[in-house]
Amino acid sequence: MRIPIIAGNWKMNKTISESTYLVNEIKESHLREDVEVVVAVPFTSLTEVKKAIEGTRIKLAAQNMHWEGQGAYTGEISPLMLKEIGIDYCIIGHSERRQYFNETDETVNKKAIAALSYSIKPIICVGETLEQREKNEEEKVVEEQILKAFEGIEEGQIKDIVIAYEPVWAIGTGRTASSEDANKMCGFIRKIIGYKYGEQAAKTIRIQYGGSVKPTNIKELMDMDHIDGALVGGASLVADDFVKIVNY
Repeated sequence: MRIPIIAGNWKMNKTISESTYLVNEIKESHLREDVEVVVAVPFTSLTEVKKAIEGTRIKLAAQNMHWEGQGAYTGEISPLMLKEIGIDYCIIGHSERRQYFNETDETVNKKAIAALSYSIKPIICVGETLEQREKNEEEKVVEEQILKAFEGIEEGQIKDIVIAYEPVWAIGTGRTASSEDANKMCGFIRKIIGYKYGEQAAKTIRIQYGGSVKPTNIKELMDMDHIDGALVGGASLVADDFVKIVNY
């Protein structure tokens, strides 16, 4: 039985005081107990949000990390630094990182391996652009992203990995893949994991959908066989909306 996972990606929003206020609103709300709740907050807010959620079921995620534990990488944050804060998850390879900061499948792979080595669970993002979908290349693109991201990762590590399928054309645009299209792609991803690691790994891995997830469409998405949760962007910045998504 895969435990659903709803993660809020705050992106480059919220100061430290705003972050603690928002997470306090979330933690004081009723959150269904059969869902794992994660907040991915800016680096500057990680320590204070960690204090605020102490003793709750809410898990903490970073939005990115470097693959080295330390070194001459000005402006970067290492997994060692994140581990000391006590984060649980790290988002890796988000399409905005790929689009604006030259993330590649190779760097995603390095970061995923590094995260696992520090007992940080990676949320590995994959997804096609609108142009690629219109050319019917979405499966080819996503398969390549998955296979490259998982190079060197062993079957026993699958239980600690989450995959987020985020069609790039649906992120922040208000457009959402239909629940059937999202489920079809998540099922395809599960099949790739099955080919690479076996049936048990395919049954174990959790696959989220991300891309304009809202309180109005979450239940339909979560009713799908292969969708195990959501990576939520804009709606996670409003406590009431995020809580409604968690309580789908």
